[in-house]
Amino acid sequence: MFKKFSSDEVSSQNQVKASVQRKIRQSIADEYPGLEPVLDDFLPKKSPLIVVKCQNHLNLVVVNNVPLFFNIRDGPYMPTLRLLHQSPNIMKKLQVDRGAIKFVLAGANIMCPGLTSPGGALDDEVDAETPVAIMAEGKQHALAIGFTKMSAKDIKSINKGIGVDNMHYLNDGLWKMERLD
Repeated sequence: MFKKFSSDEVSSQNQVKASVQRKIRQSIADEYPGLEPVLDDFLPKKSPLIVVKCQNHLNLVVVNNVPLFFNIRDGPYMPTLRLLHQSPNIMKKLQVDRGAIKFVLAGANIMCPGLTSPGGALDDEVDAETPVAIMAEGKQHALAIGFTKMSAKDIKSINKGIGVDNMHYLNDGLWKMERLD
């Protein structure tokens, strides 16, 4: 998704009205209940919220020139990895085994066997089409953010094919873009 992303792909930047800002805050709060106590720190009510539209129907939510959330078309808002590293418990987590790490960091989607092997771990409450943090065996921080293609129960039972779409990973274009100037 963000493999070759750069500031050249930005189509427009708009400061949103207060009503739109409230709607964005509410949808983020609904999606990530664990973020509720610190939501005001990341999305202050008084500071202007800017929505940056990019190519491929991508929207970035930016506060103080720092991208915090993104969504594709009208899908759910997903936090950037920098935000996820600051508050790691806001998303459900899936863990890949050591063999999958280099492929995930190259932008590959997460395959079912990488999640079901001895080093992998699944949260049984994860449904299909849910944003999840991808953790790595033996590592502390998330290495990617993905969007599940099937539920955790299906990933266990089918154990074939793509389990999670890789949306944003360490060292991709969005990670390298610390600030949007």
